[in-house]
Amino acid sequence: MTADRRIRVGIDVGGTFTDAVAVDAATLTPVGQVKVPTSHHHENGVAHGIVQALERLLAQVDRTPSDVTFLAHGTTQATNALLEGDVAKVGLIGIGSGPGAVVTRRLAAFGRLELAPGKRLPLAYEHVADPFDADAVRTAVDRVRDQGAQVLVATEPFGVDRPEGEQAVLDVARSSGLPLAAAHEITSLYGLHKRTRTAVVNAAILPRMLATADLVDASITKAGVTAPLMVMRCDGGVMSLDEMRRRPLLTVLSGPAAGVAGALMQERISEGVFLETGGTSTDISVVRRGKVAVRHATILGRTSYLNALDVRTVGVGGGSMVRISGNRVVGVGPRSAHIAGLPYACFASLDELRDARIATVRPMVGDPDDHLVLDAAGGRFAVTMTCAANALGRVPEGDFARCDQEVARAALAPLAAVLGTDVAGAARAVLDAGTAQVRSVVDAMIRDYRLDRETAVLVGGGGGAATVTPHLAADTGLEGRIARHSEVISPIGVALALVREQVERIIPGASQEQILAVRAEAERAVVAQGAAADGVEVEVTVDPQTNTVRAVATGATELRTQDRAHRADGTERLRAAATSLKAAQEQVKVLADTDAYTVYGTEVHRRFRADRQPVRVVDADGVVRLGVSDARVATTTVGGAGEALASLVRDATSYGDGGVRAPAVRLLVGGRIADLSGVLEPDALLALARSELRARAAEEPVVAVVESRA
Repeated sequence: MTADRRIRVGIDVGGTFTDAVAVDAATLTPVGQVKVPTSHHHENGVAHGIVQALERLLAQVDRTPSDVTFLAHGTTQATNALLEGDVAKVGLIGIGSGPGAVVTRRLAAFGRLELAPGKRLPLAYEHVADPFDADAVRTAVDRVRDQGAQVLVATEPFGVDRPEGEQAVLDVARSSGLPLAAAHEITSLYGLHKRTRTAVVNAAILPRMLATADLVDASITKAGVTAPLMVMRCDGGVMSLDEMRRRPLLTVLSGPAAGVAGALMQERISEGVFLETGGTSTDISVVRRGKVAVRHATILGRTSYLNALDVRTVGVGGGSMVRISGNRVVGVGPRSAHIAGLPYACFASLDELRDARIATVRPMVGDPDDHLVLDAAGGRFAVTMTCAANALGRVPEGDFARCDQEVARAALAPLAAVLGTDVAGAARAVLDAGTAQVRSVVDAMIRDYRLDRETAVLVGGGGGAATVTPHLAADTGLEGRIARHSEVISPIGVALALVREQVERIIPGASQEQILAVRAEAERAVVAQGAAADGVEVEVTVDPQTNTVRAVATGATELRTQDRAHRADGTERLRAAATSLKAAQEQVKVLADTDAYTVYGTEVHRRFRADRQPVRVVDADGVVRLGVSDARVATTTVGGAGEALASLVRDATSYGDGGVRAPAVRLLVGGRIADLSGVLEPDALLALARSELRARAAEEPVVAVVESRA
């Protein structure tokens, strides 16, 4: 039998280097990786580096372009364009008459938005009272073009509900040859000001991103790759190149999203915190109930309607310098050895560290003169978080940050003498100071997202993962581990990411039909971008306070028949469940079992309060995929699910001053966990359940995990 040569390729375009990883399409394990300098100054821009990385990668793993079944790249280009103020001038056509004109004309103030110090958003504003007056629209378009506009945006109050006016302006403006966008096409949420600002920022980066997309597309095609090119989104998924051409803003802030996508897909996190540590900083993000945490991003100092990964950055990384005052460590970072232009002491030789003496420096003008360095026989060196982690033996064999422990201990010895402790004590003092800043953010995110500390794990990624995550795990008591291939977790995330689309609508008193329509729209969108229809999963949330109906659809570009070398047996699964439940194995029982999942539970008896049944869902690999603090579990079939679910939902629905609250329901069907917990109205919940099961055989088993809401 011919070996399966298919690979998925992920390419992460960073500010300095472009990393590429090849992942076996069947086992989803990395089989090769390369690094090339990012080609910012080449005539083909970053496209040249992408193709160069791809060619080297294929040669390394002995594959041809035809073996590539999936190709995606992540880029910081849009983020950098906004940070540096390198954007196109936007021609904004406001629409409205009477009171509406007053509101719309105020949008001209977007021209005062500051992109970078001394650089404001370049904007030309013109107004039309009647969008169906073609002559007036042409005049407005000509005026913004004369002012140097390179892209056009049309916006009108209530354009979400009545898009005809914005569309009429675009129809007339099409002959200008400029890229066009209507505000309602970028987001369908209410709020003229925020909706238009999101569309204008999107437009400002549109020409540059279009040029890059065309170059990358042509280069990849020329290289012989026939797989469709996908691009990393800021919410942890990927989108088609055509979708990126329409909404390039979705690539802003996508850098950290690639790392957490890798942790989610490769490490199978269901509940926890992902820490991606580089040389200078640590990006912290959350996975809750098997999904990345996203929120509306702040861009140019203002909130937007861009749904991006909720990532919080701390200025502590593997290269962070130690700060001292007298005989104590007073801080670590944010300055790194890289900024100071100094080598890490732990990567020197013992001979170079001979006769080392402590000194303090200012890495940059204006910095405090308290940053620790060693002046030794071999020159000046920085003592860093990496030095401390190696001195304690926290960096595993083969890790990117690993060095000779004897050298690391020698690097910490002068500091230990000043602190009046041993080398281990000095190393702990450094790591305590550095991880204290990270811990405060981790604690806040666990609290903000109400993560279950019994199931939450800390997963470290990035080249500096071992300098932060192991010590933080020991300090917090949480389970912690370093992701496999942590130094290339971002390109792995790009290679493994699913096609994703989110549809949001504001629908007061949304009916079942309207909720299902939003769900169907999201499902169609990911299928249109190349996701295999049979594998699409859709999560629906209905927020009764804001009347927002949100559907997030995800799917792979091919149906994954993932072959794994290891399948956990019953003993391993039971052990995983018992560990997560913090219960003895004999107290844990099997509540339901399918080919893909085993559901475990235990009884917790409480005085003066009702007993509860914590539940863990463990997959075939022995990974806890879902943890619920108190739930009822029932097994039925697709054919009998309608009646069984109606009874379960009826019994677990709560009624109170806040209204009716249906239970949080998850359905285990096939290899999927269908999450219906975002819907509070019982009838809508049951309608979504029917939608999830409609294409399945009547005799197929279904397990319902039903969690009552307080």
